[in-house]
Amino acid sequence: MEDRKKKVKSILVTLPKPESDKNPYAELAKKHNLKIDFRSFIHVEGVPAKDFRKDKISLADFTAVIFTSRNSADHFFRICEEMRFEVPVEMKYFCLSETIALYLQKYIQYRKRKIFFGKQTATDLAEVLKKHASEKFLYPCSDVAAEETQKFLLENGYDFTPAVLFRTVCSDLSDLAEVFYDIIAFFSPSSIQSLYKNFPDFKQNNTRIAAFGATTHKAVIEAGLLLDIPAPTPAAPSMTMAIEQYCKQVNK
Repeated sequence: MEDRKKKVKSILVTLPKPESDKNPYAELAKKHNLKIDFRSFIHVEGVPAKDFRKDKISLADFTAVIFTSRNSADHFFRICEEMRFEVPVEMKYFCLSETIALYLQKYIQYRKRKIFFGKQTATDLAEVLKKHASEKFLYPCSDVAAEETQKFLLENGYDFTPAVLFRTVCSDLSDLAEVFYDIIAFFSPSSIQSLYKNFPDFKQNNTRIAAFGATTHKAVIEAGLLLDIPAPTPAAPSMTMAIEQYCKQVNK
């Protein structure tokens, strides 16, 4: 077990590389002299219009759309274009966060549209949704939809239709076969599945596993792996903070 306390020099973050060099991981690398690499273990692929048609969902039936991510916005507008559906000006947009709401500027004239947003979860949208309870909502999602949002909409009796517009797919990681890291940081159960799809014989050995969120923690444990760095915690609300606290302990 002492080997598991070895000094941390390298970390693999299973997310796309941040666009800016000014990010918490860059600061962490600099501060503790770490090599931090990024590699997305999963990626998103759009459902083609011909497959979407099989679900017999008519876009014209809806008066509002709920967006839980930028992906859901991208694929909603993509499918509208592929199906030559002109989104009505009076369509209402409900976004889980302000970031997603502002992202809609890529597709629509922001000021002229009815756009509502919460802080981070469907529950934050509760007040706004109550005022618009009579709308017919389209809920663009992936094949592994965020259950929390669906559950909230169901429990509160909203008239909504989930539309699977994109799928989460395992990325090809074959080039990582002979590469070893002191820590691998996971952010979703799908990325754990991707690890085993690419490397069915993966042995953890001295690799420390960091995981963000309860469902990811569960997936790590169910895969028979040791979870060394759980996040978020009251003391470490972010993954970078959790990793930093761990590094401080073992890199003395």
